[in-house]
Amino acid sequence: MTSSTNESPATKPLFAILLAFVGAFLYIAFAQKNEISISNLSMLLGGFLVVVGGYSVAKPKEVGQALRAFPRANAPGYVLMLAATAWFLWNIHTEEMEDYKDIKHLFYLGFGLVGIGSCVYLRDFLAVRGMAVFMLLLARLILDTQRIYMFDTPVETMSQWRLIFAIWGYAIVLMSMWMIISPWRMRDMIHWLTAEPSRLRIKGGFRLCLGLLLIVLGLTVFRV
Repeated sequence: MTSSTNESPATKPLFAILLAFVGAFLYIAFAQKNEISISNLSMLLGGFLVVVGGYSVAKPKEVGQALRAFPRANAPGYVLMLAATAWFLWNIHTEEMEDYKDIKHLFYLGFGLVGIGSCVYLRDFLAVRGMAVFMLLLARLILDTQRIYMFDTPVETMSQWRLIFAIWGYAIVLMSMWMIISPWRMRDMIHWLTAEPSRLRIKGGFRLCLGLLLIVLGLTVFRV
C-alpha cells in the first residue's frame, strides 16, 4: 500500500468519525465508569451508524478508497490499539474482585506492555487488531448495559427490543475474535465489499436504517 493511498483526503472524514467514536466511548469508560443508560447508548450508537451509513451511501467511491487503506494504515491502528489498552487497563483498575487485588500492578505492567509493544513490533494489520480489541470492550459495555436494563426494568414495561443489543453484542465478540486470529480476513472482506460501489451503498443503507431505528428506540421505547 502506497503512502499516497494512506494519506488520501478520502480517509480524513472517516478518520474524524473514528476519533469521535473512540473519544465518546472512552469518555463513557473513564468519566462515567462504564455506565450509560440503554436509551443514551441506543441513540449514541444509532448516531454513529447514521453518519457512517449516510456517508457510505452518498460517497461510496471515497469510502471504498478509505476502507481499502484501513487494514495497513498506521494512524488508525495507533489510535485504536492505544485507546483499547487504556480502556482495558481502566477496567482492571475499577475491578473489585479480591482475588486480583494484590496483583493488579502486574496486570498493568503486562497488558500495558502488550498494548504499547503491539504498536512497535506488530504493526502489520495493526488497525484491524486494534479495532477488534476495541470492539470487544464495546461489546462488554453493550451487553452490560442490556443486562442492567433487563434486571432494573419491571417486566410490564420491559421491551424485547433490548434483544438487539444482546444479539449485536455477541456478534461483535465472535467477529472480533475472528479478526484477532485472522486479521487478513478483514482485508479480503473489504476488497469484496469495495469491488462494486453498489455493495457499499447497500451496506451503507442498512447501517443508515439500523441507526435510525436505534435513535427512535432510544427516544421512545427505552425512555419509558
